[in-house]
Amino acid sequence: MCAIGQSEASDGARRSMKCAMIYLTRRQMIAASGAALIASHAAVRAAPGAGELADDIDIVRRSLALHPGLLRYQTQSQVDARLGRLARDYGAARSLDERFLLLSAFTATVRCGHTQCNPYNQKKAVVAQLFERPTRVPFEFDWIGRRMVVLADRSGTGRLVRGSEILSIDGVPASRMLDRLVAYARADGANDAKRVKQMAMLGTDRWETFDIFQGLMLPPTNGVFRLRYRTPTGAVRSGEFAALTEQQRRATRHTLETDGTTEPFWTWEMQEGIALLTMPSWVMYNSKWAWEPWLDERLDSLAGARGLIVDLRDNEGGNEVGNRIFARLAGRDLDFAGYRQLVRYRRTPKELDAFLDTWDDSFRTIGENARDAGNGFFELGKEQSDTIQAVGKPLPIKVAALVGPACSSATFSFARRAQESGLVKLFGEPTGGNLRGINGNGYFFVRLPGSGLEYDLPIVGNFPTTPQPDRGVLPDVAVRPTVADIAAGRDPVLAAARRWIGSS
Repeated sequence: MCAIGQSEASDGARRSMKCAMIYLTRRQMIAASGAALIASHAAVRAAPGAGELADDIDIVRRSLALHPGLLRYQTQSQVDARLGRLARDYGAARSLDERFLLLSAFTATVRCGHTQCNPYNQKKAVVAQLFERPTRVPFEFDWIGRRMVVLADRSGTGRLVRGSEILSIDGVPASRMLDRLVAYARADGANDAKRVKQMAMLGTDRWETFDIFQGLMLPPTNGVFRLRYRTPTGAVRSGEFAALTEQQRRATRHTLETDGTTEPFWTWEMQEGIALLTMPSWVMYNSKWAWEPWLDERLDSLAGARGLIVDLRDNEGGNEVGNRIFARLAGRDLDFAGYRQLVRYRRTPKELDAFLDTWDDSFRTIGENARDAGNGFFELGKEQSDTIQAVGKPLPIKVAALVGPACSSATFSFARRAQESGLVKLFGEPTGGNLRGINGNGYFFVRLPGSGLEYDLPIVGNFPTTPQPDRGVLPDVAVRPTVADIAAGRDPVLAAARRWIGSS
């Protein structure tokens, strides 16, 4: 797969037509769309007319015909039925909140991890109206099974101890809340672990998916949450806790945007001859930071080390940074099986162009020279980055990667290649993404004039050449943290990787 470095940010969009399977995360969409994101900041209309809302749905219907993965997991009759229900409910909705929820639930039915009402691509007026509300729960948490387990107390009270289990919020059991929320989650195929992970609150994104949908569907009463929770000692308690503002939530984020000249919170630690490289993001092509020499220098330092652990558990994807690691491991060029690249059009309908925002107008004619593959598809050719060329001196060390459901774009690709090559051992939980292929490469930001909402439309579908299971990549060593692990501050996934490297 093709990596776009920070020095190539200006021509990244042009190269994306040549580089296969460049997957954009939510943060990456900021860089990708450029000026498109700030082109219009007109106030959101409070009450668009019925005709305008009907036009929105017509645009959704016609633009979806361009989606290469629309029928990957559903039939056309199912799409039509869902569009009919969306048209009925969208037209009857009384607020922007309701229309955003309806459209988000509809895009989730496509079962594509890159099709969504992207919070990073909405107008400023939409962002202010929907997302900047003082509705945040005052803690960070993860789902252990269906249990909402506190990772950090942000209430200022000290009562929500790490490892506490939230039993209910305002009388709604946590498991029931999860059931309601996952209906809005974006993920590929049957990969429900990715849907659940999106509804954790880990403090890694500017706009946390959980915060958005919880704030719209289950906001606090008068700015206060009533929590029932179980402490790590087993005591069940109840209490009222003030909701956080968007600014308060952002102040405690673990990963922040930089000025583009420094690393995106990558860290390198050496303990007992084992290096730990933590990489919470691979979104690099809008950065001026020279990440390649930074990484090369550290890989060069491993000549006498026992091993390397790469922690990707919070990394949704971005650029193909992992190829830089593979290039140092085998001592030879690596060849991987490619995916077919299919699109659904030769040229976008001209009457739709006004509503299809993008950073590269060549996306509108992406299929002009493609081969007719039948069934309404046009084939661009196999993934062009099938080979990773060996670079520098090979590293004769053990390499482990820590993975989980968040790994759904470039990090999903890294995990797949780790197993295909046998060069990297995977520890943790099944990844996001899907072995049946995911959609990406280029995007249209479909802007609906009636409501002012936007949804992301990927334009290239990647399809395997042989049948694949409907899931992500399974780790070589499955390790799932428990509630007790969280309470004790243990990291069993990292510990398992360290034991493996130290075993020889």
